[in-house]
Amino acid sequence: MKIYHGLEDFRKLPAAVVTSGTFDGVHVGHQKILRRLREIADKINGETVLITYWPHPRLVLFPDQTDLKLLNTFEEKADLLRQHGVDHLLRIPFTREFSRTSSAEFIRKILVDTIGTRKLIIGYDHRFGKNREGSFENLRKNAPGYGFEVEEIPKQEVDNLAVSSTKIRNALLHGDMKTAAHLLGRSYGLSGRVIRGERIGRMLGFPTANLEIDNQHKLIPADGSYAVTARLGQQQLNGMMNIGLRPTVGGTKRTIEVNLFDFDQEIYGDALQISFIERIRDEIGFSDVEALKAQLRKDRDRAQEILQKH
Repeated sequence: MKIYHGLEDFRKLPAAVVTSGTFDGVHVGHQKILRRLREIADKINGETVLITYWPHPRLVLFPDQTDLKLLNTFEEKADLLRQHGVDHLLRIPFTREFSRTSSAEFIRKILVDTIGTRKLIIGYDHRFGKNREGSFENLRKNAPGYGFEVEEIPKQEVDNLAVSSTKIRNALLHGDMKTAAHLLGRSYGLSGRVIRGERIGRMLGFPTANLEIDNQHKLIPADGSYAVTARLGQQQLNGMMNIGLRPTVGGTKRTIEVNLFDFDQEIYGDALQISFIERIRDEIGFSDVEALKAQLRKDRDRAQEILQKH
């Protein structure tokens, strides 16, 4: 997959099959669009193009009114799109100036002149252009004059629940990892670098790798204890993760730390990729350290049971 960081980098294609959107999460609804994109491109011997915007438009247009957290960093999203067969990923820097682009200008300058769109695939209720004036009906009327076809993918539902990035964010913020995974089509993940902590976990008999998440907009699930898997380079590991303030040991800062099972190596500075399998419990303040250690042993047993079934 080729990645372009602006319109000026893109070279017009002879048979482009295109979609556009933020695609935060690359969830099962997005995946349906991507499968259709690939199907059509293969049929006409064309190439797939996905137009996305970074930063997320809401972070630019409403910086003081939103505490939006994202399911993917750009790098995570690009990796998922690559896995789903996208040939060209066009990342358009989203600015206030770009937000004033009319729907007609978007069609003419971007879809036609820059990309060479042969067919455009859009998701249910997709809007584009200044003040979100562009719609499927708008596209359907204008597409023949510009020489391309347009197709709308119906609303995607899983077990009668409409799939959306917002629903997935809400599930994660409530620690509902099963619903999030169901709508994503995979376990929710995050990546971080291992940093030095206070070594309290080692003192308790449960040494942890403390993670630092670089992107301030990356969504961190609800505080609590989780059964997780972790990837360290080529190693696949099991573990349990705690997110929270650690009230029993007087913590005042939210931390993200993972106890990796059957693992005892110094990995400061290394990158860990975490997949959340299931939430075990809320974060709890215990009466003393011994009560905390007893609970951690129960958590480990429960996490191992969950991961064995998974």
